[in-house]
Amino acid sequence: MDLDVRWGEVHALLGENGAGKSTLMNVVYGLVHQDSGTIEFDGKPAQVHSPQDAIRLGIGMVHQHFMLIPVLTVAENIVLGREVQNAGVMDLGRAYRTVRELSERYGLQVDPKARVEDLSVGVQQRVEILKALYRGARLLILDEPTAVLTPQEVSGLFQIVRNLTAEGNAVIFITHKLAEVMEIADQITVMRRGKVVATTNPKESKPPDLARMMVGRSVLLRVEKQRAKPGDVLLRVEDLVVMDRRQVAVDHISLEVRAGEILGVAGVEGNGQNELVESIVGLRATRSGHIRLGARDVSRRSTRFRLHSGLGLIPADRHREGIILELPISDNLILNRYDLPPYEWWMVRQFRAIRATAERLIKTFDIRAQSPDQPASSLSGGNQQKLVVARELGTGPKVLVASQPTRGVDVGSIEFIHRQIISQRDAGLGVLLVSSELDEVLALADRVAVMYRGRIVAVLDGEDADRDRIGLLMAGAA
Repeated sequence: MDLDVRWGEVHALLGENGAGKSTLMNVVYGLVHQDSGTIEFDGKPAQVHSPQDAIRLGIGMVHQHFMLIPVLTVAENIVLGREVQNAGVMDLGRAYRTVRELSERYGLQVDPKARVEDLSVGVQQRVEILKALYRGARLLILDEPTAVLTPQEVSGLFQIVRNLTAEGNAVIFITHKLAEVMEIADQITVMRRGKVVATTNPKESKPPDLARMMVGRSVLLRVEKQRAKPGDVLLRVEDLVVMDRRQVAVDHISLEVRAGEILGVAGVEGNGQNELVESIVGLRATRSGHIRLGARDVSRRSTRFRLHSGLGLIPADRHREGIILELPISDNLILNRYDLPPYEWWMVRQFRAIRATAERLIKTFDIRAQSPDQPASSLSGGNQQKLVVARELGTGPKVLVASQPTRGVDVGSIEFIHRQIISQRDAGLGVLLVSSELDEVLALADRVAVMYRGRIVAVLDGEDADRDRIGLLMAGAA
């Protein structure tokens, strides 16, 4: 494949999961060696055998999963490896001033003295960008930079990108989100299965055209569904209070999820959604209140008990809670029932049954893998997400708690996952959907609960939900 990037522009690298976007940029950054072909930087042939070579040329990369040390400060993370020294001793005062000046120049407002572990994901991303700029990056590669950002943080990131290109730098923006490409890109290269299928721009190609280029077929960009027919209450949360670091994260919340409906939770991340999900599935203790699955009170029961009682979970962070990277795909696909027949019999693993299930789910959910035996770490981020969705929907749960179910997933896979959720809703599944993507909540939810500062401030009928009103409620302004 060929790729040309010009100074002063944002070049979007668009493609579905597994198309080769990140692999290509890892070659440019020296993490992967090409088998053939050449790289030219600033008009001259370049040999990039390691990230150090890339950094010396002026190439920086911000990975999808950040590479920061949580216990260090912002400034310490940024200068790490290139410390500012005075008489052989690190000059922290000078490091703080350098970072502050750099952040002000590019509009990246961060506190140099703040510890990374105390920062939001959006601010951590700014630290990663500053780290690349501190090392002299003129070409900045952003790998799925909005995958874990709120809408407000996305807007802030776009302004930062514009500031960078206005100074003559270039940005390669790896993504699969069509709306973002239309808003930020000057040029667009579309990849499919390791090859370039088109080079275009937002004026020449609209979202449906880009979606068709990405997946090789027409893609439905809206969710088609029939009106819900709610049945019995399957999940009931009553006056729930959950703490986080001695603060109230979930403040006397009550909600119900019925069979055959999707209750969507809308809100800016950090308003208690994660704590609510963790308490429902038993990963976080509750201070007071009750959680009921059907008629059974599970408030004090283990996560294992809740999963075996018909609860499914798609967690917000697939690496921390969704998969075990070192294990094979086949084992990851039965993590929630590995100790039940037909996968275990009298404490003996049943390998044929495990493999048969894995092969069926890989095919059904189009997980791009060569074999069920390869480790989950070998999959692209989007295919890892599809693995989690396949496992949870494949168990036939009564209630599915879906937290950010399409985070880091391409447009074709989003369409597929949405169809699966709607299909199982129609078959009687109750779904609690938590998503920072307001479009996703509005497209899927039959009712919308808006969370603000740990409380449910409104519950709206999905068909009557107004985007502007929900936006105001999310900001606490209505």
